[in-house]
Amino acid sequence: MRKHIDNQMTHSSKSSSAGFSVEVNAPARLHLGFLDLHGGLGRRFGSIGLTIDTLATRLRAERCDAITATGPGAERALKYARSYITAQGIQGGVDISLQQAIPDHVGLGSGTQMALAVGTAIERLYGGDKNSAAIARTLNRGNRSGIGIGAFDEGGFILDCGRSGEEEVPPVAVRLPFPEKWRMLLLLDRRGQGLHGKDEVAAFSELPEFPEQAAAHLCRLVLMRVLPGVLEGRLSPVTAAIGEIQQVVGDHFAPAQGGRYTSPVISAALEWATKKGHLGVGQSSWGPTGFILLEDVDQAQQLERALKKHFGKFSSFHSQLVSARNQGAAVSLLQQPTILRQEKRV
Repeated sequence: MRKHIDNQMTHSSKSSSAGFSVEVNAPARLHLGFLDLHGGLGRRFGSIGLTIDTLATRLRAERCDAITATGPGAERALKYARSYITAQGIQGGVDISLQQAIPDHVGLGSGTQMALAVGTAIERLYGGDKNSAAIARTLNRGNRSGIGIGAFDEGGFILDCGRSGEEEVPPVAVRLPFPEKWRMLLLLDRRGQGLHGKDEVAAFSELPEFPEQAAAHLCRLVLMRVLPGVLEGRLSPVTAAIGEIQQVVGDHFAPAQGGRYTSPVISAALEWATKKGHLGVGQSSWGPTGFILLEDVDQAQQLERALKKHFGKFSSFHSQLVSARNQGAAVSLLQQPTILRQEKRV
């Protein structure tokens, strides 16, 4: 875990954080696909993902007697705060003010980032030092993917190696810096959300067994194309492999989500982009958010203009251009009204 500390202060007791507030900026992530839904080697799922900029959950928290939350995503923050304080036996409360929240259930990791942001803030306020994996276990996050936890900890391109047990948070096996000039064009559909909660659990239980040979092929694509492509800054093998992974996994999930991708309009846009030669397309998690991986900002802006021109008749369709974030969440411990400050990038 990388850390950057300025003006270091020591907080060793539960009372030492009184009078301080904690700010957390937790970035969104793209889930680029599962690797082994078969599980025949003793580990299941395994994921690749990418931390992105611009979209994030940002909050400030202070100690108080009650448990309160205001701002976008306040209801979810309140639920996590109550659960975490109860589970840890903390004698006290927290007041959470949210400035921004990742949209819920659109495939960008909103639940995990909110849980980690809230849990981390409470830990810092009450002098604790539990890491993000422990916080995730407490709040029942990271059940199938460690990508969100990896995004919070270090950012960048992330690969987790799946679960071997029911209680295990999938460990991050690989973390790589993502080429800074590459861009992701996000395609968003305001009309819907991806599967989540009980519907998501039911979908996993009802889907047919994933073919073992397909799982082996996906793992080979990641090891022999995606990872070296990211390391060497070569876009072509990365886009070809991610596009193929998305096709295989999307077709497996089709009975649960109504097709290779959840949103018909996003599906049409991704198919159109593929025919134009952009192979690195897919859906993040259960969607409906789609993505297109592109060489640089110029190529991304050109494609964005072409998509808007071609699909302008769909009122629900909109796009957002983002780049990778090669840092994890920013966690700042603030003392008021002075400017004394500790900042960590975890």
